[in-house]
Amino acid sequence: MYTRLELSDLRLFQHIAEAGSITGGAQRSHLALASASARAKAMEDALGVLLLTRQRHGVQLTDAGRALLHHARTVQRQLEHLRDEMSSYASGLKAHIRLLANTAGASEFLPEALSRFLRDNPDIDIDLEERTSVDIVQRIVDGMADLGIVADSLDTGPLQTLPLRRDDLVVVVARNHVLARRRKINFAEIVDQDFIGMSDNSALQEHLAGHAARLGKRIHTRVRLRSFDGICSMVEQRAGIGIIPVTAALRCQQTMSIKSIPLSDTWAQRRLLICTRNQDELPLHTKQLLQQLLNGAI
Repeated sequence: MYTRLELSDLRLFQHIAEAGSITGGAQRSHLALASASARAKAMEDALGVLLLTRQRHGVQLTDAGRALLHHARTVQRQLEHLRDEMSSYASGLKAHIRLLANTAGASEFLPEALSRFLRDNPDIDIDLEERTSVDIVQRIVDGMADLGIVADSLDTGPLQTLPLRRDDLVVVVARNHVLARRRKINFAEIVDQDFIGMSDNSALQEHLAGHAARLGKRIHTRVRLRSFDGICSMVEQRAGIGIIPVTAALRCQQTMSIKSIPLSDTWAQRRLLICTRNQDELPLHTKQLLQQLLNGAI
């Protein structure tokens, strides 16, 4: 008879909630679907409440399920603190940091910064995931990640934020493109152009699509690529124009025949922020990463 909850049960339930399905939760927990489904049902039986509303294409949390998820995340955070405090006594213990970032943060700023941190801290692993800034804020609030890197153009609500670096968006065109003579340009002037863009699940692409929609337009993307370098290479060949962070544009300008043009729209003039629920409550290893990221801020 199933009478109590184990830590593995709470982790499974958290994975199910975050994946939006028992199948996804089972995969994240490295369990067979039948086993994960049986354990989820056993949790409901043990607690005497319905935790999940099972639907054709996934699950939805009930009010009781949301309450359990809150407690599961609280327990997870407490375990992180416990690991920190015990790390000076135990050998071979691995710490884990959950980090979310928008496209610019994940592609331009973090690779070098995280490489240094991981090299200097072999006992710490980092789970980095690219998300939109809006999604990052909500996930940090919900306790699904420790740190987030977002643009300063949105309301971060109850989160604590620290300035990281400038992240203006610019238009990139071939040097012989008709727009190359412009010193500044408005998004509305170019929204009907052919674009070279990021993949559909890119946070930056979603951001630009949203601003196009506010103009009653839809961006025509001729090809979607996974890197800013790839976009600039296609732009150089006059396959279209692109919008990317200025740091990426300046880097690519050094080796490619392209030009960057500042966008005059206020939403394009932005700064990256690091956000967290409470800096003082972060585990020690997460504080170390936060400080190293801030030390590299410009």
